[in-house]
Amino acid sequence: MKNFRLVSRTKWITLVLLLFAGSLAAQVKLPPFFSSNMVLQQGMEIPVWGWASPGEKVTVKLEKAVVSAKTNKDGKWSVKLPAMNYGGPYQMTVKGKNLQTFTNVMVGEVWVCSGQSNMEFNLITAKNAEAEIAASAYPDIRLFTVKRKISQIPLDNVEEEQWQKCSPATSPRFSAVAYFFGRALYQILKVPIGLINTSWGGTVAETWTSGDMIAQNPDFANQLAQLKKINLDDYAKSIEKEVRTRIGEFSTVDLGMKGDQAIWAAPDFDDSKWNLMKLPGYIEQNGLDGVDGIIWFHKEINIMPSEAGKPALLSLAKINDSDHTFLNGTLVGSTMLMAEKSRLYNIPAGVLKSGKNILTVQVEDIGGNGGIYGDSATLKLQCEKRSISLCGNWKYKVGLVKFNTVLSPNSYPTLLYNGMINPLVPYGIRGAIWYQGEGNAGRAKQYQRVFPDMIKDWRNHWNQGDFPFLFVQLANFMKADSVPVESTWAELREAQSKTLALPNTGMAVTTDVGDALDIHPKDKQTVGNRLALAAFKVAYKQELIYNGPVYQQMNVSGNKIVLTFDQVGNGLKIRDKYGYLKGFTVAGEDHQFHWAKALITGTHTIEVSCPEVQHPVAVRYAWANNPDDANLYNSTDLPASSFRTDQWKGITE
Repeated sequence: MKNFRLVSRTKWITLVLLLFAGSLAAQVKLPPFFSSNMVLQQGMEIPVWGWASPGEKVTVKLEKAVVSAKTNKDGKWSVKLPAMNYGGPYQMTVKGKNLQTFTNVMVGEVWVCSGQSNMEFNLITAKNAEAEIAASAYPDIRLFTVKRKISQIPLDNVEEEQWQKCSPATSPRFSAVAYFFGRALYQILKVPIGLINTSWGGTVAETWTSGDMIAQNPDFANQLAQLKKINLDDYAKSIEKEVRTRIGEFSTVDLGMKGDQAIWAAPDFDDSKWNLMKLPGYIEQNGLDGVDGIIWFHKEINIMPSEAGKPALLSLAKINDSDHTFLNGTLVGSTMLMAEKSRLYNIPAGVLKSGKNILTVQVEDIGGNGGIYGDSATLKLQCEKRSISLCGNWKYKVGLVKFNTVLSPNSYPTLLYNGMINPLVPYGIRGAIWYQGEGNAGRAKQYQRVFPDMIKDWRNHWNQGDFPFLFVQLANFMKADSVPVESTWAELREAQSKTLALPNTGMAVTTDVGDALDIHPKDKQTVGNRLALAAFKVAYKQELIYNGPVYQQMNVSGNKIVLTFDQVGNGLKIRDKYGYLKGFTVAGEDHQFHWAKALITGTHTIEVSCPEVQHPVAVRYAWANNPDDANLYNSTDLPASSFRTDQWKGITE
């Protein structure tokens, strides 16, 4: 009898569990960005989607609108509610075998806010944070933050989160740029504003781009192919196998060292079997993609008898991340974990010898891009009376390979599109704001294609036409140069400017709000407000000037160049207490730029000249990593973007 009761009870429990499991399977579920306090985009059909049991009927009701759909065989359903005007709060219900109810739903303007760390930068860290947070009670501004997620394949959902009303309790950890942008919109439009922050610090544009688009770019074909082969559950071993296939056997201890002796730096070391790499340039673009560790470089330098034994200055551009540098076996300099620092090493008397000299650089790359990179003009040996260029082929050999056991968002393209953008599609939006570029500065020429492709890619997937896409041009950063030099950041800004050729795009110039010592300037108010100006023009079609003076054309007149500008308002303006224009350089046919005298000669024109350049052919403005003295504005106090009139080959090509 006891056994019978035990069996019956077991069957009963099993039946209950089966019924409960069936009930769970039937639950109507939506992505987390469909929640109470959400903002839905006005003026267009409103997509709503989710999951339930296969074949289940799901009905969505918002105000007077009622629409229904049946799930497909995968259990997914989607509907479109008719377009609505601004308003709320409303209640939305989603009913299948169960009922989901969302309250305090608003219809207004929705913007996706994305990029790297300057978009991720929280309000609590911004300028005047305490006062700004205290004043952030805007219940009609709603905030949603997408949690960080990397994915090998496009996902259809994000991790659990919910919309929040903007308040001193919720604003501190939200994107400062996005908040100031949304606040500026709200103060003028007086309608509900929804801000979806989906950003990740230190990331590159290609990781935010889908596989559909990246597959069309030959620069990333190998990476995309590798990603498809890798088992992310066993990432480190997958990477090791893939790298071994490409570069052969390798060591996990530095073969170039024997104890504390740098045997590969010995002047008589046989490097005849080493490979060649063209420098300056990142190792990832020269056959060592996916390789982190220690790479040794050799360069033979021929010294004249008159230069032998004398002191010299070695310039190695920049090295990512650390280096130990030897000349004829003598250690002449070391720099640790300073990827942006220019390498300048004094060569003591007695080190250089007549004839053949061997320069050896041991480079340690701890992750991401690595190698000897930067301006080719700063890769040289300066002897007493001549400068010897070190650009071109160097011999190299991998001494040690390390593998990161954790996949980073920059390890392969598409990873963040898959995990943090694709799940949002096709949520109804007005447009997107974007703050990124620092991560691609070393590949600015490539960015001229990568960034516009990313914008077109998002638009294609959202299928809302050419929705407004507004972005921040890189701020000024790093030590200001005392003489005109080439600049990767200037070239990246140029790539951003060129992207304005796409329809419905706008750019906020920020070369006057940066910080030489901090890649994350705290003045995010100016950034957000200038993005909002772009939105009023591009998205809301208001008649206003949203950007600073835009260079249009040049004319040579004797030893002077006359520049013409658009977007000047009531005229060009100098922001300087002495009334002098700064930041202009001029060059002749020799391509050597010199600081120039610049004068405003009319409402739209500037005259540029330099006594050292009697036959000028090109002008540049604010062409530097940190153009901290650039002071050309228009009558609405908006700064001019950096520009150049030449098309000479840049250092990132």
